[in-house]
Amino acid sequence: MINIPKIGRVVKNDLCIGCGLCAYKCPNRALEMKWNEFGFIVPELSGNCDSIGDCVTVCPFNPFPGKEVETENELAEIFHKQTRNYHPNVGKYNSIYAGYSEEFRLTSSSGGIATFILTKLLEKGIVDHVFSVKESQNSGSYYEYRISSNREELIASSKTKYYPVTMATVFNKINQLKGKVAVIGVACFIKAIRLAQYSDPSLKEKIPFLVGIICGGIKSSFFAEYLAEKSGVSKLLYVKPEFRIKDISSSAGDYSFGCKNKTDNLQHYVKMRSVGDMWGTGLFKANACDFCDDVTTELADISLGDAWIPPFNTDGRGTSVVVTRSNLVETLIQEGISSGKIEMQKIGINQFILSQKSSFTHRQQALQFRINNNKNISPKRFVNGRISIIAKIIQVQRRRVRRKSLYVWKETGGVIQFDHLMNNELRILRKLTQISHNSKYSRNRVIKYLI
Repeated sequence: MINIPKIGRVVKNDLCIGCGLCAYKCPNRALEMKWNEFGFIVPELSGNCDSIGDCVTVCPFNPFPGKEVETENELAEIFHKQTRNYHPNVGKYNSIYAGYSEEFRLTSSSGGIATFILTKLLEKGIVDHVFSVKESQNSGSYYEYRISSNREELIASSKTKYYPVTMATVFNKINQLKGKVAVIGVACFIKAIRLAQYSDPSLKEKIPFLVGIICGGIKSSFFAEYLAEKSGVSKLLYVKPEFRIKDISSSAGDYSFGCKNKTDNLQHYVKMRSVGDMWGTGLFKANACDFCDDVTTELADISLGDAWIPPFNTDGRGTSVVVTRSNLVETLIQEGISSGKIEMQKIGINQFILSQKSSFTHRQQALQFRINNNKNISPKRFVNGRISIIAKIIQVQRRRVRRKSLYVWKETGGVIQFDHLMNNELRILRKLTQISHNSKYSRNRVIKYLI
C-alpha cells in the first residue's frame, strides 16, 4: 500500500482509477503504476517522496481540490468558454448527433466517428500524435496507451477495450515528443488531463484536442479472465482479447467477446448476452466509478458513445452518439458530411439522454445515496437526488455484488465456482430490479423477496 500523504489517501480508500497522471506530475518521479491484487492499476511509491502533494492536484478523485477546479462545472468554464449550450446532466455542448463513418464503422465499437475525427486531425496537421489504447508491447498487460503518429498506427487502436490501462505509459514521454498531441480517454482520464493543463498551461498548447469516450465503468482485468473462461479458454492461456465483436446481421447490443488460446492459436467466442448483465450489476467494476457523476465526458472537445435507442440500436454495424463542444469539431463534422465521409443527423437533448438513461440514473440520480456522508469523496454536483426505497436497496445490493465479485474471483479464479458463489447475490439483484420495474409490487413484497 502506498504510504504517502494525499494521493495515498485516494488509493487507500479504493478511489484510484489508475489514470497515472499523479506519476507524471510527481516532481521526484517517485510513483510507479503497478497492478494491485484485484486487477486494477494503482500508483506505488518507488522513490523518495517530498510530501508536497503535487501528485494529487491532477487526481480526478482528489477529495480536496481547489475551489476554482472543484467539479467538472468549474473546469468547463475554464476550458469550454465558447461552448453555447448547457444542460445540468450533460454539461456544456454545442450540438448532439447520431451517425457513423462508412470507412471506420465495421472496425470500431460503435460508429467509427472517433477514428474519423482523429485521422482528420492528423491529416490536417492539427496534431502530430495521438495517445490511444492499443495492443500492449509489455508482457504484463494485453493493452496499454501508446503513441500513434500516422493514420495506419491510429486505425490499429480502433474499438473499445474493457481492460485497465494507464496514461503513465505515454505521459512520461510527452515532454520529449515533438509536435502536438490528441488524447482519447474516458471521463476521469480526461478530467485528469484538464487538471494537469490547469496547473501547467503549456500542456494546453501541447494537447489541443481531447476525445472523450462515454463510459459505463472501468473493469478489472478479472473481467477479461472471466469472459475468456466463458468462451472456453483458461485464464492462464488466453491471448488477444476482443470485447466488441459485432454481428452485423443482428442488433447493436448483440456483440461477442473473443480471444485466442495460446496453445493452439484457435479463436474462441462467447455472446455477451449469454453471460448475463455485466454492466448494471457492477460485476468487476472499479469502486471509483460509483462516485463519478460525469456521464458524457463533459470536459472533452468531443464525446462519443453507443446510440442505445431506436432506430439506431437495431443496426448491428453500430451507430455513435456524438456531443460536440468546440468549433473545430463542428467544422470537421460538417466537412465530413459534405464530402460523404460520414452520415450524421442531429438529435435532441432528450433523445440523447434516453440513449444513456441507465447511466444517468445510476451515476447522477442515485449518487447522493452512495456518498452517504463519505468524507473521502471528491466534491460532487448531484447531491440532492432522491430515490425510492427499492432503488436504495438495489444500490446496496449492486455495491455488494461489485465488491464480492472481485474477492471471489481473486480467491477462485474459475468460472464454475465463481458463478456458483455469486449466483445468490445476482438472483437477489435481479428480483429487486424486477420489483423496481413493476409498480404493482408493494413494500411488503420487497421484504418477502428478500427473506
